[in-house]
Amino acid sequence: MKKSGILLVFTIVLLFQLISCQQTIKQPPPAKVDNVVDEYFGVKVDDPYRYMENLDDPEVQKWIKGQADYAAEVLAKIPSRNAFFERLKELDSGKAFRIFSIRRFEDGTLFYLKLPTGQNIPKLYVRFAHNNDEKLLVDPEKIKSEDKQHFSINSYSASADGKYIVYGLAKGGSEQTILHIMEVKTGKKLPETIGNIETAYNRPRWMPDGSGFFYCRRRDLPKDAPETEIYKKTRVYFHKLQTDSKDDKLIMGYGISKRVQLDEIDFPSIYIPANSKYAIAKIKHGDAREIAVYAAPINTLLKKDIPWVKVCGFDDEVNDYAVHGSDIYLRTAKDAPRFKVVKTTLNKPDFSKAIDVIQKSDLVVDNIFTAKDALYAGIIDGGFNRIARLEYTNGAKVKMLDLPNGAAGFVVSISQKLDGILFYTNAWTKGSLIYDYNSKTNSFTDSGLMPIGKFDNLPGFTSKEVKVKSHDGVMVPLSIVYKSDIKLDSSNPCLIIGYGSYGYSMPVFFNPLRIAWLELGGVFAVAHVRGGGEYGKEWHHAGQKLTKPNTWKDLIACAEYLIDNGYTSKELIAGQGGSAGGIMIGRAITDRPDLFAAAIINVGLSDAIRFETTTNGVPNIPEFGTVMNKDGFKGLYEMSSYLHVKDGVNYPAVLLTHGINDPRVNPWMSAKMTARFQAATVSDKPILFRVDYSAGHGVGSTRNQYLEELADKWAFLIWQFGLVL
Repeated sequence: MKKSGILLVFTIVLLFQLISCQQTIKQPPPAKVDNVVDEYFGVKVDDPYRYMENLDDPEVQKWIKGQADYAAEVLAKIPSRNAFFERLKELDSGKAFRIFSIRRFEDGTLFYLKLPTGQNIPKLYVRFAHNNDEKLLVDPEKIKSEDKQHFSINSYSASADGKYIVYGLAKGGSEQTILHIMEVKTGKKLPETIGNIETAYNRPRWMPDGSGFFYCRRRDLPKDAPETEIYKKTRVYFHKLQTDSKDDKLIMGYGISKRVQLDEIDFPSIYIPANSKYAIAKIKHGDAREIAVYAAPINTLLKKDIPWVKVCGFDDEVNDYAVHGSDIYLRTAKDAPRFKVVKTTLNKPDFSKAIDVIQKSDLVVDNIFTAKDALYAGIIDGGFNRIARLEYTNGAKVKMLDLPNGAAGFVVSISQKLDGILFYTNAWTKGSLIYDYNSKTNSFTDSGLMPIGKFDNLPGFTSKEVKVKSHDGVMVPLSIVYKSDIKLDSSNPCLIIGYGSYGYSMPVFFNPLRIAWLELGGVFAVAHVRGGGEYGKEWHHAGQKLTKPNTWKDLIACAEYLIDNGYTSKELIAGQGGSAGGIMIGRAITDRPDLFAAAIINVGLSDAIRFETTTNGVPNIPEFGTVMNKDGFKGLYEMSSYLHVKDGVNYPAVLLTHGINDPRVNPWMSAKMTARFQAATVSDKPILFRVDYSAGHGVGSTRNQYLEELADKWAFLIWQFGLVL
């Protein structure tokens, strides 16, 4: 047997050893059953673990801690686990550093977040144009907390002159953000801080003169306030530098202005373009994709009655906007299910008379940006990401950029005071670079901002794009990545992932860590299920609310395709989904437990019928529905995997993961799902609940946390496939 690379060997002996090992570990006691019965529109719904929704209950905490300790001990004893972790660390060190969240200034100065190899948390840097020196501004690893939780940079924004930065810090992946202000030249911190910041949908925006910035903040609530109130009635304030934040001026919010009527779950934010005298107010209705947009002269923002003028409303189906001078470009699905771009003026906006500048077509307009020279748009072409350019002159034609080496492209940084763009190239099997596009010469130059990694261009890996017929005949895109020399003899381990919510697409992307899976002969597949945005609004709405079953049925169809075509077998395939993607994988394995050998559910939304009672549940009503009406209940009941677990079924092995500080999907979702699976399954396959007490939804986790979790996941799968490194 060859020993090149990492060998994959079937071993029944090892499997028995691992089962024996698992049995020697003291298992936590089963969860007690205390059933609660609710009735919705004549339908009675059992909830045997409702009490777990009180995470402050010492009994619940003890049970979760027991599950967490048990899972940690089982995962640590899987022989392949440490080998995976060491290989992942090696692959992760292939690049000297990674740079992201880049902000460019007219003089060439750059601000960015950077994660050097061997470092654990991204840090904030500035690179000055006059001497190209790099200066470290904020290092979260140097910030200590009494409970030893780490801090991470949640967002940042630099003033127009580059003199100041405002940045948000959150602890332990909680996303509970506090804003800090720093003078860039001296590194001196200003004394004022601002807490309870909302950064999920916006970041602070500076006044052009650098005197202060606008930010979005949640209300201060009493400790006994219902958690469903937390994301309601958020407000926009203006903070003037060197003043007490208690005196910040209220700019926009629920019940503040007769000109801008907001709902309780609306998230307002202010945007200050660099190339316009107008400010933009964006209103996001919960987690719905559609936004409302208002405009007002920048010089009126601090007046008592801001003269906001409506540019578009939610009914206009606008998802994105970009400003150039007195013009605003709007990405809309109005009469264009795959989106188009229209233009109207900010001095007298009228959406009904807006001019089409990027016509509707079979291509999906994914996002839009304005640079000094042109409008740029991200385009999805059959699942492939491209970049289009449209000059501002009347009658200009849309031009698709011919990106280097035929790679996919994503705009990474754009300045309204500079020509051209910075963009990522990407492919399934080749590492990313950041290119600078020069519109005057129509040329591309490697910016040097992303070094070529040791593992970025390894030979021997390939990818394939196919379309799979789903349960109703609809063709679903499926991306398959694998080692070039594998045989399609059903002997390959396979991990299939998907998401399918909010109209978000699963783009082409390279991750060097994936090599640890592929070099084993493993297959990695991405199912572009309905509910996502691969084909625009129509694809999104085909997997939303009452049509949500298409999401997991598409995943099932794609898994069956991989099995039927010899890529893998039922004994060697696992599915994975996270967050809202927990609906997809949870319902796939409850609908077809025979199809998967294992499953991974990350911070999964598993009890959709109860999501509305949580902090993030109310903003998600536009996406998933509400139990307050019959159709809403019907859709939520169908997508609640927790309610579809049946006693006496041979369920696959399941690894559920969650950060205890998660503000988006409550950890009790995974706790209840774990308890239900453990009580119901009659297979001898494990149901493990991996808990990270220093993490949340994944936002702000350290690099080491990410690598540790990934090693646990893949080792778990290899174990359940009966394989060993």
